[in-house]
Amino acid sequence: MIPVTLHQLRVFQTVACHGSFTRAAEELFITQPTVSAQVKQLAQVVGMPLFEQIGKELYLTSVGRELFATCQEIFEQLDRFQMIVADLKGTKQGKLRLAVVTTAKYFVPRILGYFCQQYPQVDVALEVTNHQNITRRMLENQDDLYILSQPPEDILLCNEYLMDNPLVVVANKNHPLAAKRNIPIKSLNNEAFIMREKGSSTRQAVQQLFAKYKIVLKMRLELGSNEAIKQAIAGGLGISVLSEHTLYCKSSELELTTLDVQGFPIQRQWYISYLDGKQLSVIAQAFLKYIQEYTQKIGIISCPVASFVYNRRGEK
Repeated sequence: MIPVTLHQLRVFQTVACHGSFTRAAEELFITQPTVSAQVKQLAQVVGMPLFEQIGKELYLTSVGRELFATCQEIFEQLDRFQMIVADLKGTKQGKLRLAVVTTAKYFVPRILGYFCQQYPQVDVALEVTNHQNITRRMLENQDDLYILSQPPEDILLCNEYLMDNPLVVVANKNHPLAAKRNIPIKSLNNEAFIMREKGSSTRQAVQQLFAKYKIVLKMRLELGSNEAIKQAIAGGLGISVLSEHTLYCKSSELELTTLDVQGFPIQRQWYISYLDGKQLSVIAQAFLKYIQEYTQKIGIISCPVASFVYNRRGEK
């Protein structure tokens, strides 16, 4: 094969990520004709088409998918090399790719801010999404580290405990149950619930608990944002189950409260995870150490940091 340039590979990779020549051009700050020309030249070198267009959608061909995987490996290795060189020079420089579940946005950005103050030459790509998409990203090896409360058991992972993540029943302060204590869980049978979307680990935890006690989940509203759920609760549309971490910001202004319901809080934990066998970059190792020390320092860890690896059968 005639040698190709890193620039051509970067252009191709960006088009493949976005599925669009236009969006790739915008990200790379070059013109769309330049993007098209670079991809065309690369396809000529390969000797086979890299993309096919069906209607308005752009898809990778089989050889395009192979080249995309190769590009991912090439640029990951180059990034790692640059970080190693910077580390040898006594600096931390490079990119941290971090994906977190939606609820983690209530504490992760603050920790990232402190980390970046200590290492100002580190760039961060932070993806905030639900548990289902986190699992997909793991399978595609898109990130260095993941922060979530329920690591998937069918993926080989190294999981390190960070802190507790209790799930509580949240209601408007004027709700009839707000003044009661030790509320029987059966009382929730008649309540209208506002729930996260399918794929949310919080929703899965609630469904599992309700199935155990034969509680019928009367879902009035489904929302993809914890903030939207809190606003809906404040508006009297129903109650919900949320991570206690979501209540740290402005919940008093919204006049929300937690209900003292039997079976709650649902005890869960936050973990920081990475693929088993993955060679973490210098930056990823630095952040892993930093977040562990930070969570211990602020005194919110209730048990020692524990690491474990799931095998393919989900056994610890």
